[in-house]
Amino acid sequence: MDSPAQGGMRATSAGNQQPRPVWSGSAPPLAQGFIARPETGQLLQHALAPGMTVALVPDRAAAGPRGWRDSCGKTQLAVSFAQSLWQAGAVDLVIWVTGTSRAQVLSSYGEAAAALGVQLSGGAESVSARFIGWLRDFGRPWLVVIDDLTDAAAVDRLWPEGPAGRVLVTTPDSATLFGHRAQVVPVGAFSRREALSYLVGRLAADLDQRQGAIDLVGDLGHEPLALAQASAVIASSELTCHDYREHFLRRREQVLGAAAVAVAEPVAGAITWALSVDHADLLSPGSAQPLLIVGALLDGNGIPGTVFETSAAREYCAAAGAAPYPGPPYPAGAAPAVEDGLAALELAGLITADPASAPPLLRMSWLVQAAVRAAMPVAMFKGAAVAAADALLEAWPADEPAEWLARSLRSCAESVRRYSGDLLWEGGCHALLLRAGRSLDAARLTGPAVAYWEELARISDRVLGPDHPATAGINEQLARAHLSAGHAAQSIALLERIRADRAARLGPEHAGTIAAGRDLGLALVAANRFGEAVAILAEVATGWERSVGADTLETLAAREDLAAAYRAAGQLSDAIGRYRRALRDRERVQGPRHPDTTATCQKLAEAYLADGQAKAAISHYERVVADRERVLGPGHLHTIAARGALGSAYHAAGKMASAVRLAEQTCSEYTRVLGADHPDTLRASINLAHAYYGVGRLTDATKLLRETVERCELSLPPGDPLTIAARTSLANISGHQG
Repeated sequence: MDSPAQGGMRATSAGNQQPRPVWSGSAPPLAQGFIARPETGQLLQHALAPGMTVALVPDRAAAGPRGWRDSCGKTQLAVSFAQSLWQAGAVDLVIWVTGTSRAQVLSSYGEAAAALGVQLSGGAESVSARFIGWLRDFGRPWLVVIDDLTDAAAVDRLWPEGPAGRVLVTTPDSATLFGHRAQVVPVGAFSRREALSYLVGRLAADLDQRQGAIDLVGDLGHEPLALAQASAVIASSELTCHDYREHFLRRREQVLGAAAVAVAEPVAGAITWALSVDHADLLSPGSAQPLLIVGALLDGNGIPGTVFETSAAREYCAAAGAAPYPGPPYPAGAAPAVEDGLAALELAGLITADPASAPPLLRMSWLVQAAVRAAMPVAMFKGAAVAAADALLEAWPADEPAEWLARSLRSCAESVRRYSGDLLWEGGCHALLLRAGRSLDAARLTGPAVAYWEELARISDRVLGPDHPATAGINEQLARAHLSAGHAAQSIALLERIRADRAARLGPEHAGTIAAGRDLGLALVAANRFGEAVAILAEVATGWERSVGADTLETLAAREDLAAAYRAAGQLSDAIGRYRRALRDRERVQGPRHPDTTATCQKLAEAYLADGQAKAAISHYERVVADRERVLGPGHLHTIAARGALGSAYHAAGKMASAVRLAEQTCSEYTRVLGADHPDTLRASINLAHAYYGVGRLTDATKLLRETVERCELSLPPGDPLTIAARTSLANISGHQG
């Protein structure tokens, strides 16, 4: 998602055009009345030079656990600094990363790579590692902000650095910087002058409200969060600073008087948040408090506004009058309005809204969230947790949304899971937990996905038992996650257990048992255990044929899985025979022009080509190209890829005129559709150079390979296999010329 300040500009990577500036990631907006802190924030401006890393930490970070004084405005300073560099044109790239988890960091780096047009393939771990390498060599000025870094493991082997770059970190604890050189800049409260300037600036609409501002600033200890909440309440009411101070002092005395033992005087933020809750409840009785409770269980760094628009959230607000918190009961017969409640929370300084995103993101201080959770009665917690989970699930689109939105939803789901304990496991596994895991899988966040499914499997085994269907389903998801992460051995061990368990409980002919066998067979192929894979997949094909029939889609797909296993094992004649049968069956069952039939025809052509039967491969590739052109159009990527494969078959058959013609067409169309620096275009360029070399056009081949090597080095990370292939081809052809 683009920052509002960025204006939607993106990098261009085609040709030799100058890349335009890119802002990747969602930074919070500057708070209303923000001041640049000329007395307490200047050290940052001087410390963060190119090639440097600066960490903003609470001034009292070493004094003990996280508390109200930790909310000292670190993130706002980081936003201001990033925007000032951006608006001044001092950086061409800004990447904003929320550092609360490794999944967040990996997702943000992948999103940045895509925004820049840096073409990387593979899982999120490898993409991020290569992107960090690309960033190290990026010669233009850049800034990476890692906001709210709470765990050093989130950035393990993913720390950005480079001579042209700046790295700005906000963290509650400097220990998260272990192993990284960074200048630590403590951030504390406002100075007296800054605090007064901020408060009177917020109260510009009614100058009479400033009465008593100096005394109020002193009682609030110049704390940024306390001042923000106090000024929000005053600005949205008829109170003066003097009036608010009286409320503040009275509430502080009540807190001290209610303590069973003598306690130190509470910091200002511990009082102002409660006054803000009271104010929000006056502005929107019946809806503000329930919404605040639900929000306290989500990720305060970014809550999609659509979560609060769901029927689950509205129903919770409507029913919450039976359990008021904290304060007077809701009016009888009130129908709380979510929109009014959110507006009241914002006016009271308890949430901020970023309308620049769609849907808008709502943010809430983690300190306010912690205070709300601590004040919640135990009986209320269950209903709130289930309502938050239901609302998240309802707001989650059926199709995986844009990555910035999916990242926010996943983070909110993890927050609910963490705070709710076993509440989401009563009667089974809540569907939100499964949806969040599938989102990790879809984003190719393989490491976090494995860790997530492992944790769910442990909880399900403990709470529901090893024989519960939910436990078996979660273990199956874990096996797939292991396979995606390249952990074939772990995946096979799980799938063998799942298959045996289903066979014992459901019988060997049950669809669930057969499906587990397919997953096991594919995992065995990935582990290069081809003999076992062929045996298992043959059983799967037979099982589907017996249970659902010979001409069902399940059986046809199983036969192709078996053919693919034979091909992977190098048993090409067996693979070709089975692909030929599969093609005949597809033509009979689905028709000769069905997309599945075309896909099977292409697999057969590939097997023929791998077996050296170029003539048969050409015949089938020509059919694939004709079908793709008719169904998808000549410019579709699948059609372009099929045309390139046909050119390779012509090359293998020695039909060089046709090979060169198709290679040139494929390269030109990839350039037009994807751009000159896309990996598919670069790969097509290498193939075209080989075709030129095959017809003796050594000068053309050498020139094209030199251009391709240059584009690979500019657009791909160091050591990319495609770059190595282009260099090797250039060296070979240049050697032959010599």
